[in-house]
Amino acid sequence: MQQNSRDSLNNQVVASLKNCGIGAVSSCLATFLTFPIHKTIFRQQIHGFIIRKAVAQLYQEGLIKFYRGILPPLLAKTIQGTLLFGVYDGLIGNISTEGTHLHHRCISGSLSGIIEALVLTPFERVQNVLQDHRKDVKFPNIQNILKEFNSYRFMDKLHLGYYRGFLPIVVRNGMGSALYFSFKDPIKNSLLDQGVPSGISAFASGSFNGMMICFILYPLSAVIANMQSHIGGEKVSLWNFIAKFWESRAQSLLYIYRGGSLVILRSCITWGITTTIYEFLKAAHLPES
Repeated sequence: MQQNSRDSLNNQVVASLKNCGIGAVSSCLATFLTFPIHKTIFRQQIHGFIIRKAVAQLYQEGLIKFYRGILPPLLAKTIQGTLLFGVYDGLIGNISTEGTHLHHRCISGSLSGIIEALVLTPFERVQNVLQDHRKDVKFPNIQNILKEFNSYRFMDKLHLGYYRGFLPIVVRNGMGSALYFSFKDPIKNSLLDQGVPSGISAFASGSFNGMMICFILYPLSAVIANMQSHIGGEKVSLWNFIAKFWESRAQSLLYIYRGGSLVILRSCITWGITTTIYEFLKAAHLPES
């Protein structure tokens, strides 16, 4: 009896580690392939540029600077995939012992998103500073940014440094992960039932989820990008910052959603690729018993 319990626990640990590795690989590959789209979107969020002007600005900066800032998102997305899929699979296995329901997926997804935010906010903070060309001279690399943050007092290191914009990131990641895991498998299984090949079903499920979630949460992502691109200054409440951001965008949702078309494209590709790779590797390494 005890031996069976140990074997069961060992199998769960091995399965969790494999899920973490599979999530890491799928997220890393998807991030590298879609980074150029992400950087163009960031410039639109910061400056309110149209696509053509954002692309022209990146072109003028040259190829050497084009991938400037890729290391933080590459590391962050690799860790994100590890946490997102690994934590979710571990939670869902313990929460839903008698069948998986929508609220089980929602709760597990939300918790995995919150844990992801706790770990990854510093990565996103550094990435957003690096991608803002206005900081090129004063903060040309990661070391300069870290030196600046480490010069603050302890609490300021959190509020003004590494964890600036943390609250909206928790909301965005928690909601986004809850929505993704709530609908990923139902959409994929529905397509499979209609005879759609597994690879296409996984890609369609990931693409639709990515498009839907990023469209809903795009205004929050724009607020986060602007909050985290700032260095130093006084503490500003989230609501005051949102009010100023709303005014800076002429109190227009259309202006805030500049870059939205590229967000949809990037999200479709990123989450389509991520979901497809994850489902393929999971089927290859974690066959259902």
